[in-house]
Amino acid sequence: MVDATQKFFEAKPESISLARDFAAMTLKAWGLDAPADDVRLCVSELASNALLHGTKRGHGFLVRLDADEDFVRLEVHDSRDGRGSREPQPAIQHPADTDTTGRGLRIVDILADGWGVEDREPLGKIVWSRFKAGFPGSQDHLG
Repeated sequence: MVDATQKFFEAKPESISLARDFAAMTLKAWGLDAPADDVRLCVSELASNALLHGTKRGHGFLVRLDADEDFVRLEVHDSRDGRGSREPQPAIQHPADTDTTGRGLRIVDILADGWGVEDREPLGKIVWSRFKAGFPGSQDHLG
């Protein structure tokens, strides 16, 4: 229904807001206002995780968006190869109330209609999430 789009971001803190803006502009161009806020927040969380935990020094991350009649799929690709290493796969954490980090994937789990992790070739991983699309004129959008 739409052409998938992607953009590479450098490994620097400013890239988080740039990735969020990229997602918002893409969804607006596609006429998808319904999931925009949830997607933007999940881009922030997944891009932050990629920047802090998933990128090799000097490497950035890639954000990819795709949509069909039913779902928007958000992917954040990183460069850290977790296969055969001591790097843990992304998982929902259970931080204490006083912890200031560790809630990112919990937020993604609450806002998205599904999420997961896939290996990326030749190295790295893809953390994806999906959201009900609600294209104008679709049943979800009207109901």
